[in-house]
Amino acid sequence: MSEAFPDTIEGPQVSQTMTGHVVIAPDKFRGSLTSPEVAAHVAAGLGNVPVVELPVADGGDGTVDAVVASGFTRVETEVTGPAGDPVTASYAVRNEPGARVAVIELAEASGLRRLPGDPVPLTATSRGTGELIAHAVRHGATRIVLGLGGSACTDGGAGMAQALGVRLLDAAGDDLPPGGAALRDLHAVDASGRLSGFEVIVASDVDNPLLGPYGAAAVYGPQKGASPQDVAVLEAGLARLAAVAAHTHGLAGAAEHDGVVRAMGVAGRPGAGAAGGVGFGALTFLDAEIRPGIGYLLDLVEFDRHVEGAQLVITGEGSIDEQTLRGKTPVGVAAAAAKHGVPVVAVCGRRTVGDEELRAAGIEAAYALTDVEPDVRRCMAEAGPLLERLAARIAAGHLTT
Repeated sequence: MSEAFPDTIEGPQVSQTMTGHVVIAPDKFRGSLTSPEVAAHVAAGLGNVPVVELPVADGGDGTVDAVVASGFTRVETEVTGPAGDPVTASYAVRNEPGARVAVIELAEASGLRRLPGDPVPLTATSRGTGELIAHAVRHGATRIVLGLGGSACTDGGAGMAQALGVRLLDAAGDDLPPGGAALRDLHAVDASGRLSGFEVIVASDVDNPLLGPYGAAAVYGPQKGASPQDVAVLEAGLARLAAVAAHTHGLAGAAEHDGVVRAMGVAGRPGAGAAGGVGFGALTFLDAEIRPGIGYLLDLVEFDRHVEGAQLVITGEGSIDEQTLRGKTPVGVAAAAAKHGVPVVAVCGRRTVGDEELRAAGIEAAYALTDVEPDVRRCMAEAGPLLERLAARIAAGHLTT
């Protein structure tokens, strides 16, 4: 694998204490702007106002971009893509007291955007994510923050585990090929050769279990191109992975009885179904700890320190809707800002929730691109300049001079 690793890695950045400033802490506008780009356009539109640009993410797409903007160093390397072809992916590193932290975004290596063509739901692999983890650990990382979201695979984290030295064997003692479908032939798990010497924290707000009607295959498989027949195949493979892990790896996975899968133990944990079951693989094979995505990422970029003394926080994401209210980035930012008594407004491409619902979630007001440009296509194409116009409105209505 080709790689580009920096000679030096920065530690946490320490900024001078500010007061009366605005903290700009948005997520990405999917399909138009990254979170750093959103923050930059909002800052430009505010005019002559002291700001701290603090792009954030909840562990999904854009997480690496967000932490790089906050002072982490980007590292690039070539890994296996979800369809098996090589892709260039990046992660972010920073030295902290007692640890070198690597932030790894599954979507960088194993995401839908890494597919070279049509989805391959039965054979898509998370192997590249494991290769990113291995690269970081071999370059000194002792703590891996794994962001889950946007995955192309439903393999239960099998490919990730294999890349880290876990062997998944069929009845003949041969290693399984890539993908969730192959897991139906799993006979034994040998984790004796697993890479060690690091801890894993999964940053994810997904609470789905591995199996069943709310599990990885049933809920997310169709989004990755799986037909109803494919979903049944993937469900069977994930169930077999959980059951064999319970029997041969000393883990409480799932019981198979009379053809009915009953989720137990790790397979039934909230978040086990995240990213096509990679949550389960991380819990099972990497002894990972799952933490709420936006809350943990805000701690990582030191949001509390930056918001102290601020007069306003501006957050946002592409669409503010019912999903937003269930704990996505804007609501997480609002909750963190509320601890400091700092008001929060949001920017977005569009919104489908009312003012009362937003206020109940801690957001005073939301400004949508569609408020100034009804044509959605123009909103996507001209998101930056439109955001600057929204920011000027926010400055006029919410900031003191």
